[in-house]
This record gives sequence, C-alpha cells and structure tokens, in this order.
Amino acid sequence: MVHRNAPLSLEGRRRLVERCRTRPIAHVAAEMGISRACASKWVNRYRQDGELGLLDRSSTPRRQPTATSADTVARIEDLRRTQKWSASRIAFELQDQDIKISRRTVSRHLHALGLNRRKFIDPNGDTNREPRKIIARRPGHMVHIDVKKVGRIPNGGGWRVHGRGTDQAKAAERSKRKTKRGGYVYLHSAIDGYSRLAYTEALTDEKAVTAIAFMHRARAWFAAHGITHVERIVTDNGACYRADAFARALLGARHQRITPYTPRHNGKVERYNRILSEEFLYARTWTSEDQRREALGVWNVHYNYHRPHSTADGEPPASRLRQGVTNVLTSYT
Repeated sequence: MVHRNAPLSLEGRRRLVERCRTRPIAHVAAEMGISRACASKWVNRYRQDGELGLLDRSSTPRRQPTATSADTVARIEDLRRTQKWSASRIAFELQDQDIKISRRTVSRHLHALGLNRRKFIDPNGDTNREPRKIIARRPGHMVHIDVKKVGRIPNGGGWRVHGRGTDQAKAAERSKRKTKRGGYVYLHSAIDGYSRLAYTEALTDEKAVTAIAFMHRARAWFAAHGITHVERIVTDNGACYRADAFARALLGARHQRITPYTPRHNGKVERYNRILSEEFLYARTWTSEDQRREALGVWNVHYNYHRPHSTADGEPPASRLRQGVTNVLTSYT
C-alpha cells in the first residue's frame, strides 16, 4: 500500500519507466524528486516482471528462523477452540509440553486467527460468560460513595436562566471572576447498596479531610435510619479515597476500591448520580447556589421516602429497611 507522502504511485512508476526508455535514469530521477537507486529499482523490476513488477511487494523477510512453527500455531488454535483457555493458560500448557513460547506471542497469534475475544469462538457470538452482579445481602453490607462535580450557580442565575450572550449572563460571569465565588460545587453521596437509601451533601471541595468528615456524617445519618453497622465501603480511585487518613477513618469497615476506569463496579452510586442530574440538578432553573443547596435536602427526603424505586418493587428505598419509618411527614413542601 502506498503511503500518503509517497512520491510514486502506480501510475507514477509507469511514467518513470516510460521516460527512462529515451532518457538517462539519473535525469528522470532528479526530475521526479526521487533517488537514482529508487528509479533503478522500479525500472529493473519492470524489465524482469513487466506490469507486475510495478506493484508493491510484502516487506516480510523471506526467511524467519525464529518464527512460530505452523504446528504450534495449529496447537494454539486447537486449545483455544476446544478448551477456551486464555493466552496465559495456553502458553503455560505449551511450555509444559516443551514448547517455549511467551504469552505475548500466543496473544498475537490469537489476534491473527480472529480468536482473541471469547465471543469470536462461538458462531452465534455468545460471550460464554455470565455477568457477575454486585449484590448487597443486607442493609450496611455495602455502602457506595462517590463525588459529582457541578458548576456553581451565580446569584441571579447564569446562562441557563438568561441565555448565552445576554447582559445578565455576562454580568454573572464578571461577578464570578470578581468575587471569586465561581467554580464548582462537589456533591458527596453515599448510598446503601441493599435499600438504595441515599445521603447527599453539597460541599466546597473533594479533599480527603472533606471526604472523611462527610463519611462520618453519613454513618450517623444511616445509623439514625437503622443501619448501625457498615461492613464495606466501595469507592472509586479518587485522590481523596486513596489517602492514608481516609483508610484510618473507616472504623472497622472494609475499604474496596473499584477497578480503575470501570465505573460500573460502583454502578449503584453512578446510577444515583444520573437520577440526581435528571430529576433535581437540571429539572428546573435555579437563581442561586443557596437556593439549590436548600432544595437538595428536600429532594433527599423525596428520593428516600416518596420516589418509587424499581429495586424496591415500585416502593421508596426506605421501605426496604427492617424498621419502619414513622418520623416523615406526608407533605414536605
């Protein structure tokens, strides 16, 4: 395949050969901006093989003494199709049979064979694996914690209220820069994996000391709702959760950090963040950050005690707690 900066295409090679019939090769090469050796190569190939000599040839060496033998490649394919083993397991089994081969080489051959993914093995494209669900067995078994960063709302509202480019929106931007009250608000959330009971606070940052203080307040809030013992705390790999101070403040709970770049492992709180965005943050327009902060507490009550949840068979999350809820008014507006 000719690369995009190649001075000679297939048609250019034909013209080169045609010009060299009556003119010196060096003159034609200088005229076409290539070396004399390059021009001689294509002229000689044309004299030997005709039009076929002007086609690109493979750059693969003619001899590869260290190449994997065909029998070994066939063995790799057979083990992959019949046993459905990984590259590491196949390499181990081959080495046990006195065939020295690395895992990377096995992976390369599986990719060349089109068998590098499990779903490629079966004709119907099944993955051959059942997804493992993260299931909390009781209240407090797993508490998921996460931080959602949202833009701070200037007093009087920003561009969502007045529109982009309006005088009010520009004044709000100038006020943010002047008073330095712009930036972000960090919504720290903790959700019980069994009942989906959630607790959210709007804080000023996501530092370790802030996350630790929030975790202690969340523990007290869960304890007031009957969840007195937290067995496991699940977080992502944020800096505040990797801090030594956070690990020391767990009070006996096991800290489980999810696999990097795999937010689905903390999916319960990620789904809660989506609900928070759709039904609260952007469900209406806000004229100030204080207004939204006050409404957050009201929305927390609505989510926990009144909003139906599919996990609870259409009942609110508080219905899954072992003790009944008797201290919530019917009307909270």
